[in-house]
Amino acid sequence: MQIRIKSKKIKVKSKKLGVLKKILFSFIFLLLPFFVEAQCAMCRAALESEESGVQAEAINDGIVYLMVIPYILVAVAGYAIYRLKFAKKKEVTP
Repeated sequence: MQIRIKSKKIKVKSKKLGVLKKILFSFIFLLLPFFVEAQCAMCRAALESEESGVQAEAINDGIVYLMVIPYILVAVAGYAIYRLKFAKKKEVTP
């Protein structure tokens, strides 16, 4: 009896740890675009000659957004596939 109780406690702790890791990963993933500066060498050279730097920041933001879109599409497709697979299992189980 003691072994089952301990194993259930371990499973609960591991589930809580897994949820905590997912939340932390999601939080970091959502904050990452705020810290990223992406720019090719030619764009940087052309934009460094400007004094204001507003256009350089706009180029950086555009590059980051273009970089993020494919990842979002893959995540949405993965989620859709997961939902389809999960719905099939739920229908089969009585």
